[in-house]
Amino acid sequence: MGRFASGKFAYGISDRSGFRYRLNEMKREWTGMLVGPDEFETKQPQLEPRRKVSDPQALKDARPARTEPLLVSVGVPTIGGPAFKPLLANGQVGTVTVTVS
Repeated sequence: MGRFASGKFAYGISDRSGFRYRLNEMKREWTGMLVGPDEFETKQPQLEPRRKVSDPQALKDARPARTEPLLVSVGVPTIGGPAFKPLLANGQVGTVTVTVS
């Protein structure tokens, strides 16, 4: 008991299409269906549960936030006009103060 013939010349019927294939060429899918080699479909990765990945909670070598000085040059040189003299603007978030020097 428990021994089967080699199936060298045996045929099998596909569970999906009903076509006849050589039994030693047929493949078993992840669903348990026995199908022909041209009908075989692998299991899609979307069907597997996702790995649980935890996000790191702390920063390595954290530094306090710095405030960078804000310096904006505004001005357009004109042809034949006075020499280009940029305007310096100092400001903060929310309001902009423009001073002409």
